[in-house]
Amino acid sequence: MLNIRSIGWLTASLFLCFSQLRAQTTAPLHAAEIRLQLKKLNTLGSVLYIAAHPDDENTRLLGFLAKENLYRTGYLSLTRGDGGQNLIGNEQAELLGLIRTQELLAARRIDGAEQFFTRANDFGFSKNPEETFTIWDRKKVLGDVVWVIRKFQPDVIICRFPADSRAGHGHHTASAVLAAEAFDAAADPNQYPEQLASVKPWQAKRILWNTFNFGGNNTTSDDQFKTEVGAYSALLGRGFGEIAAESRSQHKSQGFGVPSTRGSAIEYFTTIKGSAPKTTLLDEVNTTWARVPGGEAISEAIGKALAQYNAEDPSATVPALLVIRKQILALPDGYWKTQKLNEADQLIAACAGLWMEAYSTIEHAVPGETLSSNIQIINRSKVPVSLQKIRISGQDDASAAQTLAFNKFVTIPVKVKVPANTGISQPYWLQTPHPIGTYNIPAPGLTGRPENIPPLVASFFLKVGDQELVYNRAFTYKFTDPVKGEVFRPLVIAPPAIASLNNQVFVYTQATPQTIPVKVRAMQANVQGSVKLLLPPGFRADKTAVPYALKEKGDETELSFRVSPVKVNGQNITDTMTVVVEANGREYTNSMTTIQYDHIPSITIFPQASARLVTVNLKYNGRKLGYISGAGDKVAESLRQVGYTVDELGEKEIMNGSLTQYDAIITGVRAYNTQERLPYWQPRLLEYVKNGGVLVVQYNTNGNLVTNQLGPYDFSLSRDRVTNETAPVKFLLPENKLFSYPNAITAKDFDGWVQERGLYFPGNTNGAYQKPFEMNDPGERALDGSTIVAQYGKGKYIYTGLAFFRQLPAGVPGAYRLFVNMISK
Repeated sequence: MLNIRSIGWLTASLFLCFSQLRAQTTAPLHAAEIRLQLKKLNTLGSVLYIAAHPDDENTRLLGFLAKENLYRTGYLSLTRGDGGQNLIGNEQAELLGLIRTQELLAARRIDGAEQFFTRANDFGFSKNPEETFTIWDRKKVLGDVVWVIRKFQPDVIICRFPADSRAGHGHHTASAVLAAEAFDAAADPNQYPEQLASVKPWQAKRILWNTFNFGGNNTTSDDQFKTEVGAYSALLGRGFGEIAAESRSQHKSQGFGVPSTRGSAIEYFTTIKGSAPKTTLLDEVNTTWARVPGGEAISEAIGKALAQYNAEDPSATVPALLVIRKQILALPDGYWKTQKLNEADQLIAACAGLWMEAYSTIEHAVPGETLSSNIQIINRSKVPVSLQKIRISGQDDASAAQTLAFNKFVTIPVKVKVPANTGISQPYWLQTPHPIGTYNIPAPGLTGRPENIPPLVASFFLKVGDQELVYNRAFTYKFTDPVKGEVFRPLVIAPPAIASLNNQVFVYTQATPQTIPVKVRAMQANVQGSVKLLLPPGFRADKTAVPYALKEKGDETELSFRVSPVKVNGQNITDTMTVVVEANGREYTNSMTTIQYDHIPSITIFPQASARLVTVNLKYNGRKLGYISGAGDKVAESLRQVGYTVDELGEKEIMNGSLTQYDAIITGVRAYNTQERLPYWQPRLLEYVKNGGVLVVQYNTNGNLVTNQLGPYDFSLSRDRVTNETAPVKFLLPENKLFSYPNAITAKDFDGWVQERGLYFPGNTNGAYQKPFEMNDPGERALDGSTIVAQYGKGKYIYTGLAFFRQLPAGVPGAYRLFVNMISK
């Protein structure tokens, strides 16, 4: 048994080695893919694609560049898509950004490109770059783009969007503006000189705009440079329209599943800076080994290896690859030496049928804890391979050294002590509080990275032929699911104890105390201490602290505090309460959130254990609500928190149940985009209104509606929206009951709103609808369609594009008051 007791931090020189480590073992290449990678080994060219969000990238072009042209290809998304909506769950903001980060990585595994990010936060829809740059830290985000260009060293940069209003979104336009600025700045040693300790200035040959024809906006023309990308790859057995569809369909949280396309496809480009291409995107760029001094012989050797490649026995190519590897090693240090040496190493492993992994028998580990783990390796070829030693984060052990016999599976038990100074598994951009538009990056070397550097890594030192090669594998948690089979998950580093609250928001309508339960869970054995609440001014608890003791790992206990506002005098207060868990002499403020979807790896993070405490002068009419879920939101649970009984309604309840029992029925966000049964439910819902009920329909997008009959009278949905959450709101119908019953609504009720006022406002409305509000973004025309109200029979119908799905979970007092008025009879 290999026993490793002391593990240090990864050194900075090893960071690049782990850029491709994933939450599962590296997928093996089949013989045709190996041949494709051999051809790529003989191609020295690179392209960086730049846009603003997950889903902005042209997946067909990325796949074509990476797997047909065989260039090193990257996609730099300025944001992680945090500000969008979620069609597969109720995660929003940073949690949605985590999902979309993994969806981008899943897409890149299909189309063959690499993924990068800046620190820019997607704060929601932005109408122009001026607004965007008042929220993003422009200098820092530009510096991130410059860093990625200097590190990636693209020969050509491609933008998805133009630097003007045709981009359709302020973030889109900003991405093109920053890309053009970074094209010059990356080559200027006087700009961001602090980066030059790690990277060097880089001048790309040109920057292009990949023009487009979608959404009714055609920016292509026959006089633009164009290239055919609809090729069919016989080695892959698919065309690039098919590869692109699979890649783009990974954006499941956005509902971007698309059909495959086959046959000819043309991409168009205009030149922004640099020389214009005439025949290929990389005109005037030498993409052969001749661009590296002394590289011509390597090109010839790779050509011979390709000519002799036997798809039925890829291992026969290993001797030639070892010769090529020696030739690459002999080159002076440089970008292409590093890149191609890594490619050669991966090809040797693929041709030799080498498979390696390091996995833990537990999913969660605490700093200082000793893990029972296994190192596994197999050589599935007749190529002579021996294991020289294993290094786990800097600590060598040669006791497992052995010759790897043909097709013999080797398992080496390992005891690994997690260093006491190992950080918990918190994404680096979420480790500290950040302003609305820009994340903090704790170390410069993390800039651009899609994920954290793995906390524990096993390095396999192998002798293949006469050369020593090193392969890195992150420790993962592996188990067998009776339905899914073998499952890999990231190894999670946790604090010794975590706390969880059953609500994100606690709303007080009077000074009466509420019981706030706190669940404490042990992430290691023998944890004890106490729990206290850090309360904001204006609130008090019945206890200073509550002791606890947990014996076994995984044990839980629930403690409770009685918390009340000092007084409720009609003044609205919104502030944050934090749970502090003292464990074995140290204090922790972490909760734990796990996100699991089948199309991405499991995500576990440890955000602050906190909740919003809200005092609000709130009166009610009715207490029982029905809720029809849509794309995913937290409105129903927010309403439960203020005292409503909320039933989830489906086919049985709507078609066969008694709807008259409900004081109001609410449809979740984008319900009319996602609930396929709504065309059949709608007559029943309108009958409920006609008989005296209240129906409140929250926003939907104007595309892919399951029915166009959203209300009792005709209206359509526009793309009108107000993105400035502080935009003044004018009351057009001040005498309307909406503003007085049961709560007296004033302009102050629109204070403290987050991200936006509303989106996809109704348009072309029938005269039977009333329009109670008017609002607009600065410098734009007034919009009166955010909410429409109609009497229908004895009841009331409301369609609202106001972003209650963001405001209620954020604890915005006025949003609660207004929403209660909407659902009141």
